[in-house]
Amino acid sequence: MTAVWQCQGVTSTSAVGAVRQGSLRELNLAVVLGQIAAAARPPSRADLATDTGLTRATVSAVVDDLIGGRLVSEAAPAPRSGAGRPARGLVLADHGPAGLGLEVNVDYLAACVVDLAGTVRHHVVHRADLRPVSPADALARLAALAAGARAAADREGLVLAGATLAVPGLVDAHGLVRLAPNLGWRDVDVPGLLADRLRIDPVPGVPPLVVDNEANLAALGELHAGPPGAPSFLHISGEVGIGAGIVLNGSLFRGARGWSGEIGHVPVRPDGRPCRCGGRGCLERYAGQEAILTAAGLTGTDLPADTATTTLAGLATEGDQAALTALHDAGTALGVAVSAVVNLLDLDTVVLGGGYATLAPWLRPAILTELSRRVLTAPWAQVTVRPAALGPRSAAVGGAGSVVRAVIARPVGWLARSG
Repeated sequence: MTAVWQCQGVTSTSAVGAVRQGSLRELNLAVVLGQIAAAARPPSRADLATDTGLTRATVSAVVDDLIGGRLVSEAAPAPRSGAGRPARGLVLADHGPAGLGLEVNVDYLAACVVDLAGTVRHHVVHRADLRPVSPADALARLAALAAGARAAADREGLVLAGATLAVPGLVDAHGLVRLAPNLGWRDVDVPGLLADRLRIDPVPGVPPLVVDNEANLAALGELHAGPPGAPSFLHISGEVGIGAGIVLNGSLFRGARGWSGEIGHVPVRPDGRPCRCGGRGCLERYAGQEAILTAAGLTGTDLPADTATTTLAGLATEGDQAALTALHDAGTALGVAVSAVVNLLDLDTVVLGGGYATLAPWLRPAILTELSRRVLTAPWAQVTVRPAALGPRSAAVGGAGSVVRAVIARPVGWLARSG
């Protein structure tokens, strides 16, 4: 039977062939590029034909398209002892599309550029207390950082394919920040305030701006940059506020409405200190950055915000008792909250990100103590607690990485834009 496509009263069998041909090309491009991205070593064209089941002629044509579109480069051939010319391997290009990662947090703004291979090519942090600042002003400052990141990308031959912004709060599917309690934001239309300022030419299949919770993006960054073999983990971002990203079987768990991971507002002392969220005894009132610094006696000093965590770590290294006690107490509070999550979800790994990555040597013992006391399966199934591979950069880098992964998943969109 001949397939027929009808549109606006016109019947065309050739149109069906064109659609099928275009869909097949799109699929082949994605399969081959995905194989190159996932390979442990640069595969040759022959390797790709074997691994994908495509013909060598098809692979060769697809690879030529990917090279022409600056998505793939040829690597130097590996030495070989046998006869014949050595095959050239293929790697993701370092001079084509890139992702822009942005972050707004309580006391800093950040911007970074990540290339197709996941290498961070630019990263900058601007320290400032943003609580007295309006959302429009904060995002205007962020746009200035983004402009600097764009200029850095241009100098290295990179083209921004999209941007992802990390925000410490509840974000809906349209990028509206419903609530960011530590910033004082409520119902802020971030795309409306920021998207036009970024000046990113659209790439089919890649949103020009995505807004997401910073802990979720940090968890995604850790998933792709962290050590292999940990498909399920809890990533805790420790800043002024505390957020968590939950990865289950290699996928980010967002919850029914996309708002999972608010571990900072889990009560560890139900009748404890009042919190900005309106509750009492929330975890971040005992283990957030400001709570730890206050307990260590560092609040009210002239200590610059960008050195607070490293200064605290230095004091702990020197054996300062106030610093050690503050970190122990924070670790205990974290252990109480984390134990509940581990009991509920049966996770085997906890990743300490944000400022916690630097403080992990002093937080970890108290967390492990609480896990051993409170996790039902602890006697025969220990939980690993480790610092994040990306450290404080996790959210911005994770956001930028999500952009380039979107390009890899649908390279035909980038080729259509750049063709």
